Amino acid sequence: MKAIQLQEPKRFEYVDIDEPGDPGPGQALVRTHRMGICGTDISGYLGKMPFFSYPRVPGHELGVEVVAVGNGVTNVKPGDRCSVEPYMNCGTCYACRKGNGNCCEKLNVIGVMVDGGLCERFTIRAEKLHPSAKLNMEQLALVETLAIGCHANDRGNPGTGDHALIIGAGPIGLATLEFARLTGASITVMDMNPDRLDFCRRTYNIDHTIQFKGDGSEADQVLDITSGDKYAVVTDATGSNKSMSSALSYVAHTGSLVYVGITTQEVSFLHPTLHKPEITLKASRNALPSDFGRIIGLIEDGTIDTDPWVTHRTNFDSVVADFDTLTKPETGVIKAVIEVAN
Repeated sequence: MKAIQLQEPKRFEYVDIDEPGDPGPGQALVRTHRMGICGTDISGYLGKMPFFSYPRVPGHELGVEVVAVGNGVTNVKPGDRCSVEPYMNCGTCYACRKGNGNCCEKLNVIGVMVDGGLCERFTIRAEKLHPSAKLNMEQLALVETLAIGCHANDRGNPGTGDHALIIGAGPIGLATLEFARLTGASITVMDMNPDRLDFCRRTYNIDHTIQFKGDGSEADQVLDITSGDKYAVVTDATGSNKSMSSALSYVAHTGSLVYVGITTQEVSFLHPTLHKPEITLKASRNALPSDFGRIIGLIEDGTIDTDPWVTHRTNFDSVVADFDTLTKPETGVIKAVIEVAN
């Protein structure tokens, strides 16, 4: 069976792997149709993702078709189109017992710690499939990205009228923006790339954007936009340790800072920067099962429009040649999708 494997950073290869076989009890055999390329895939490709191991068949943002199901499976049936919840949690650790399988102590994310969906077919726990009769495969592949932003926004929990800052206008920052805008918060987006800020203004009617230049002008703009208060909620979606270290300076007294981006580098700040304003510092990892159903419903009813997101597409036969280009913001890429099968 055909697959694409990341052998080591910056080296993809087409490989033949074993057929997955018939699904066992509680499992489903699925065919991959679409795969979204996200920051995790790019970081794995660049060797900057701390949870990534090699060699690995990537692919966790997936739109799939159910081919067969094992005994006891009732939530999906052959022919169903589904989004994949790629977080294989143990179900027994402290986090899982609390209902937070997204940060299971023994978590395996498909396409990151174990092989994923950049192949023809694979088996998966059927409970991790979220069907929709209305969404197409590309929309289903984007649900997981949106789920990351949904969970990050819930971690920050901005309220109506709160000033909320999202740092980083890549796919995860935009996913967070999708849900922040539903809260009634006054949103500002900060990024180094003016084209991405323009995208936010055009697509989401965001009034306040800040182009980060590193010359100190950002601090003045923050105070001007918030009338001197700074931000009740700041979400850093950059994956840059420098940005994550400086993000505290934008948080209002008693405000919250959420790290949804991941870095392998040290994040550091002077303790008074955290202590004096009594900042709440949080991490946001993955998403919850309920997020997937919510997002599918929001796309189905038109509240979320995924069409503007996808700026680049490629197919299975062109991935190895195209992937490096798809990692570069200067090419205008916001979200790229791979057509694995028709």
